[in-house]
Amino acid sequence: MEILFVLLTFTLFSFLGLFFIFSFLLLVSLYAGKSIGDPKYAPVKGTVFHQLLYFSNLFDHQAEVAKTLPTFRLLGPGMSELFTTDTGNVEHVLKSHFSKYNKGKRDEDLMVDLFGRGIFAVNGETWKQQRKLASYEFSTRVLRDFSCSAFRTNAAKLVRIISGLSKESVAFDMQDILMRCTLDSIFKVGFGVELNCLEGSSKEGIEFMKAFDEANAIISWRYVDPFWKLKRFLNIGCEATLKKNVKVVDDFVHRVIRIKEERLANQQDQIDKEDILSRFLMASKKDPTMNDQYLRDIILNFMIAGKDTTGNTLSWFFYLLCKHPLIQEKVAQEVTEVTGTQEGKPNIHEFVDNITEDILEKMHYLHAALSETLRLYPAVPVDGRTAEVDDILPDGYAVKKGDGVYYMSYAMGRMTYIWGEDAEEFRPERWLKDGVFKPESPFKFISFHAGPRMCLGKEFAYRQMKIVSMALLRFFRFKLEDETRKVTYHVMLTLHVDKGLPLLAVPRS
Repeated sequence: MEILFVLLTFTLFSFLGLFFIFSFLLLVSLYAGKSIGDPKYAPVKGTVFHQLLYFSNLFDHQAEVAKTLPTFRLLGPGMSELFTTDTGNVEHVLKSHFSKYNKGKRDEDLMVDLFGRGIFAVNGETWKQQRKLASYEFSTRVLRDFSCSAFRTNAAKLVRIISGLSKESVAFDMQDILMRCTLDSIFKVGFGVELNCLEGSSKEGIEFMKAFDEANAIISWRYVDPFWKLKRFLNIGCEATLKKNVKVVDDFVHRVIRIKEERLANQQDQIDKEDILSRFLMASKKDPTMNDQYLRDIILNFMIAGKDTTGNTLSWFFYLLCKHPLIQEKVAQEVTEVTGTQEGKPNIHEFVDNITEDILEKMHYLHAALSETLRLYPAVPVDGRTAEVDDILPDGYAVKKGDGVYYMSYAMGRMTYIWGEDAEEFRPERWLKDGVFKPESPFKFISFHAGPRMCLGKEFAYRQMKIVSMALLRFFRFKLEDETRKVTYHVMLTLHVDKGLPLLAVPRS
C-alpha cells in the first residue's frame, strides 16, 4: 500500500509539473514578441483563449468590440489574430494582396479531420485545380437545369409535409425541416442520390446529418480550446466524439462513391452525368490523383456549402419574416403577382414547375429580403486568412508573417459606419432602387466571400432559396410558436439557430 501511495503521489506531482510547464510555455508563446502597446499594431483585446468566456455569444461580443475598434487583436500561441470590420482591409486581404494571404497551417490543422483537403481548406495548386474544375462544372447548363429540377421537387415535398402539420395545428422545427430539404437537394445535385431525409425514410441520412453537424460544432470549439490536440491524442472528450462522427460521415460518403462508381461502370446513370460526383468521377479517369479520399473531401466541402449555408439562411429568413409580418406579406404578394396566381389555390406541382429562370429574375423584393437576411445572419459569421509575409493593412496596422487576419461578417452587418444608422434593422428596401435589386460591393456584403475565392455557388444558393421560399410563402403564413422566446445562434463554423426554430403554419386561402 505504501509503494502504491508513493507511485500515485509521484504520478500526481509529475502531472502537475507537466501542467505548469505547459502553462508557462503557453504564456510565453502568447505574450512574447507581440509588440503589445506598440501603436503600429492593432490594439490587444485579450488572447484567443479569452473567447471561452463569451463563447455562447461570441459573434455579438465581436460586434460590440468592433463598434469602437474596427480592427483589434487577440494574442495566440506564437502569433496574433487580427479581427476586422474595415472594408478596405477585407479587400486588401481577399483581392488586392491575395497572394500574400492563404488559409494558414493553423486553420488547416483545425479543419483537416472533417474537411480533409477540400477546396475550403487548401491553398496553392491544390486549390487552383479544384477551383478550376468546380468553376467549369458550376457554369454548365446541365448542372443548372438539373439542380433547379431537384430544388422544385424538394420544395413541393416540403409544402406537402408542412400542409399535413398545418392541418393538425402543430408546431414544427423549421430549421430541422429546412436542413433536411437542403440536404436532400445537395445529395441529389452532388451525388445523384435520392436521400429522402425530408420524408424521414432515410435513417442513414439522418444519422449522417447529425454526425456532420456535431463534427462542425466540435471543429469550431477547437479554435478556443488550448487542449484539443492533447484530447485528440488521448482520444477523450469532444475529440473522441469528433472521431466517431467523422467515421459516420466517411463511411456514408465512401459508400455513396462506391455505388456511384458501380452505376457509372454499368452505364446505369444518364449519359449526361448530371450530378457533381458523376462529373468529377469522369474527370478522375484522366487524373489518378483524384482517388476516393480526394473525391470525399471535394464533395463534403460542397455539401457544407449547399446544405448549411442555404438551410441556415432560410431558417433565419423565416424567423425574420415572423418577426416582421408586413414584410412577410410583401414577399408573398410579390410571389402571387410575378407567378400570376393571385386567384385560387394552385396545384403545388404545377406551381413549382412554373418557377422558371425568368420568374426567379423578377423576384426583386424576395432577392432583397434574402440578401438582407444574409447581411444580418451570414452563413459563415467569421472567416479569414493567414499572412504569408509581413504586411501593412490599409488602416495602417502592421501584420506579421504568420498572423491571422479575420473578417467578421456577422459584426460587419451591424456596423453603422458600413450600413448607416439603421444597420441593425431588417429592411429589404435598402437593396432596392426603383423596385429593382441593386447589389452592394462584395467587400461590404461579404456573405459570399470576395476576390478570387468568391463563392462559386452564389447564384446556385439564391436559386434554391428563392424556389423554396416562393413555394412556402405561396401556400402558408408563418408565425413563431412562442413570440417571447429569445432566438439566438449556436456557435459553429456556420450560423445555426440554437435549439431549433418552432413555427406554426397557417394555410393561405
